[in-house]
Amino acid sequence: MSIITIHDKQFETYISAEEIQQKVKQIAEAINTDYAGKMPLFIPVLNGAFMFAADLFKYINIPAEVSFIKLASYKGMKSSGNVITAIGLDYDLYNRDVVIVEDIVDTGKTLNKFLPSLEHQQPASLKIAALLHKPEATIYPLSIAYTGFIIPNKFVVGYGLDYDGQGRNLKEIYQVI
Repeated sequence: MSIITIHDKQFETYISAEEIQQKVKQIAEAINTDYAGKMPLFIPVLNGAFMFAADLFKYINIPAEVSFIKLASYKGMKSSGNVITAIGLDYDLYNRDVVIVEDIVDTGKTLNKFLPSLEHQQPASLKIAALLHKPEATIYPLSIAYTGFIIPNKFVVGYGLDYDGQGRNLKEIYQVI
């Protein structure tokens, strides 16, 4: 187990790169099965989900499309309480199968604010794939169809997740000590 420092905090290895890749493959296999004969649109949420989405998409073996959206509610280690949309979605979702790809679901506020705008477009189906879920932190319950890891309510970085802009490039996931 290694310890790293980012800004003013120390973090220890929590989930290895190998464990992450194994879980990403499992999620992709489930999606491939569930969407066989269909062409889902994947909507990864930037910035955090970019690594998860890229790896996940490598294992998707059905016809599929991807379009990124940028939603943000974090400043430092705490949620700001405001959801900001910086890059919009440019696909018509009517009668489409849609999979939202998230790095982490903790309070659920970001998706709770965003999902109604997607549902308004009447997709055929709308599911969430999240690499990480913190049930202890959840205030806005969401139905997550594909979950990688259930984790405690501790701050994590790595594999796309950051602490004030740093740590996204780490292959492992680290938790604050």
